[in-house]
Amino acid sequence: MLLLLAVPVLNFPALLFMMVPYVALYTTLSRGAFLLHLVPVWILAGLIAGPGVLIIGLFFLVPSIAMGHLYRKGAPAAKVIRIVTLILLAQLMLELLLFEMILDLSLLDEMSRTIRSTFESLGTEYMTAAGWSDEHTELLIQTVIHMIPLTFIIMSFVYAVLSHYVARRVALKSGIDVPAFPQAKDWRLPRVLVIYYLIAYVIDLVLKAGDDSFLAVAVMNLVPLLSYVFAIQAIGFFFFIAHERGWNKAVPVLIAIPVLLIQPLSLIGVLDTAFPIRKSFTKSK
Repeated sequence: MLLLLAVPVLNFPALLFMMVPYVALYTTLSRGAFLLHLVPVWILAGLIAGPGVLIIGLFFLVPSIAMGHLYRKGAPAAKVIRIVTLILLAQLMLELLLFEMILDLSLLDEMSRTIRSTFESLGTEYMTAAGWSDEHTELLIQTVIHMIPLTFIIMSFVYAVLSHYVARRVALKSGIDVPAFPQAKDWRLPRVLVIYYLIAYVIDLVLKAGDDSFLAVAVMNLVPLLSYVFAIQAIGFFFFIAHERGWNKAVPVLIAIPVLLIQPLSLIGVLDTAFPIRKSFTKSK
């Protein structure tokens, strides 16, 4: 899989599923056999594609070993995804720090310069006519930087879910029983999240625009994060209705698209979590 990173067309798919072979090998082999498979491939990849590929491989190796270890222990899917997400998130944050400390390269500064140069390339006259000023650019940069934690959390979660989805099927074909994630119709969030969401939303309303305090940044990330969480709950709600009413399986999948894209629809997930509205759609027995 590491060697595919050097192939222009296949590098992106290889990056998406980088954890899968590691997880499969660690789950099915002994630790010694795992290393015997890993080391020669890494040496070959380093010689062909350079040390940069090995850094990428090391990044995905740690969460892969964690996922494989949890598979061996028969851990629930929710625990697997939670732990792997946290590991990926910690590594992403650590990378930002290491780039700046070791390579003297600030990714945040590079991002800021890229945004500024993009708006400067559009031309001052055009931007002024559109009502855009330097203050707007700086506010945009500040917002983008402050939203990095949310971006990293979503990236880590999606990657963990995708890796688990594929790696679990590989493990099952190898004869290893790996617990599945609960069906979408059975997804239920704890009600306390509704209280957290309401508190964060109220705080967000009273905070001043441009506030860069720790509380403001935390709320700025927490509110949309919880919105996405409740959007997922809303998707589970529609899968529940589809199951109860005997709808085609494609219907809730199609409904999931606007639910994820249109933030107000996440309120359906809030209502589903806070109130027993599913009883209204349950078939009487």
